Amino acid sequence: MFEQRNLIVAIVFSVGILVAWQFFFLPERIAQDPTSQTQQSADGVQGETRVPGVPGVPGPAPTPTIRDRGDVLADGPRISIETPAIFGSLSLRGGLIDDITLKRYREDIDTSSPPVTFLSPGETANPYYAKFGWTSVDEVALPDDTTVWQSNDTTLSPNRPVTLSWDNGAGLRFFRTIAVDANYMFEVSDRIENYGNEAVTLFPFGAIVRKGEPETVNFFILHEGALGVFDEVLDQQDYDDIVDADSGRIVADPETAGGWIGITDKYWLTALIPDQQTKASFSYNHWQDANRDNFQVDFRRIDGLTIGAGESGSISNRVFAGAKVVRLLDGYKNSLGVPGFDRAVDFGLLFFLTKPMFIVLRFLSETIGNFGIAILLVTVIVKLIFFPLANRSYRAMSKMKKLGPEMAKIRERFKDDRQRQQQEMMALYKKEGANPVSGCLPIFVQIPVFFALYKVLFVTIEMRHTPFFGWIQDLSAPDPLNLFTGFGLIPISLPEFIPVIGIWPLLMGVSMWLQQRLNPQPMDKMQQRIFMLLPIVFTFILAPFPAGLVIYWTWNNILSIAQQWVIMRQAGIKNPAAVD
Repeated sequence: MFEQRNLIVAIVFSVGILVAWQFFFLPERIAQDPTSQTQQSADGVQGETRVPGVPGVPGPAPTPTIRDRGDVLADGPRISIETPAIFGSLSLRGGLIDDITLKRYREDIDTSSPPVTFLSPGETANPYYAKFGWTSVDEVALPDDTTVWQSNDTTLSPNRPVTLSWDNGAGLRFFRTIAVDANYMFEVSDRIENYGNEAVTLFPFGAIVRKGEPETVNFFILHEGALGVFDEVLDQQDYDDIVDADSGRIVADPETAGGWIGITDKYWLTALIPDQQTKASFSYNHWQDANRDNFQVDFRRIDGLTIGAGESGSISNRVFAGAKVVRLLDGYKNSLGVPGFDRAVDFGLLFFLTKPMFIVLRFLSETIGNFGIAILLVTVIVKLIFFPLANRSYRAMSKMKKLGPEMAKIRERFKDDRQRQQQEMMALYKKEGANPVSGCLPIFVQIPVFFALYKVLFVTIEMRHTPFFGWIQDLSAPDPLNLFTGFGLIPISLPEFIPVIGIWPLLMGVSMWLQQRLNPQPMDKMQQRIFMLLPIVFTFILAPFPAGLVIYWTWNNILSIAQQWVIMRQAGIKNPAAVD
């Protein structure tokens, strides 16, 4: 009785703590409707990009023309991108990084499925791209999304950067060198030569534009949308938050140099990383064209880059575009000095527990070669860590189980006097040294571990499409077999409202029922019936969860049953599974 009741209480209590922490303790890092410091145009538009630091929102536009992605890529000058991790191209018109496909990841577990298409040009169905530019208080022609750059090469690859150039014909030459590493990090170095007669002051900026709100998992445990780290504090903004913002803009003005801003999906990330030695203002933006929501995250350097006549100036920024591999993000955080870059993976408020658990799982899986076995071993490690606590709890519950016959006599003797019945029960507990809530603490300990493992399985790309054994080919996805189709033996298609109940959820339900049999039964008959239904309820609840999580829960139940059975046998209970 107490195991199940405490489980429910612990879940409610844990969720309450998380909500309270988020509501009362997360600091406010953002402000809306900032005043601008520079102006370039009346409407704040540069090509298809909203210019950081300039007031105004792009107004409604005609329904956008959507073209085939292949046709768009073939139309216009481009430089091909080829690395061990990605392939694609960047557009010389606007200097946009707008065509990236991820080599190492496919749409589904079928090896013949296409690789994941990530960034796409503006006229495609799902435009998503990054760009860099400048604003100025001076009357000066600056490159925008329509500018056609010249290039010194046709291919960008590791150890083979390309240099773009453009002359505004009025005293300024722009040179942009783009380099890429073997994974997903681009370095964009700009140099401006002033061959005119007057000094100019330019404000470098970077922007990521996403046209159309993408489909999201839309689950509270995962953040998808805009995010950034400012003053070393993680800030997350859902798409709805940006849509609802006044004037369609949310601004963060950090007090210190450094930081980054980006847009995250469940497994993928685009992020702008300005020069970490300079201060920048960051913003999240939204506007509409026709019936489409458009989103942009950007940064703008606070201090302008002043270039005297006959002089030159330079600035270097970075953009990440690819998979959120934890080891890579950690590496960039340390080698490039990017604060909190690893927080792009949504480890949540319990990151101090979630990330270490992931590191242990990763180490074991790389050592053994199977993430599923690693989950089983981590479960054993957790059980060993809390073995003394669990032993104390199970011994106390054994006393309760042993007192079952005496408790039944008291219930029968005082069945018409509930107050006297409770008094006699408490006297029996005190006499025998039993504690009816002894199972509560281990459950409270298990809940954070459960959430931490759930997070790891749900948000880390290392778990994506990772097989176990047999029919489990993706530990991050639900068990694919279904009880209602005879686990695949009956070739029928079921309506969507019929749940998928796989083999592992059923095993979990059986193990939960067996563990329930070892616990003292509720005194109230109605409570007994309710708790008898809990294994069935949890089977349906956990069926759509990642298979790796259900395997963990089942294995944890089996270990708990074995431990509890041994302790009860030592306590003199001949048949621990017998109903009180």
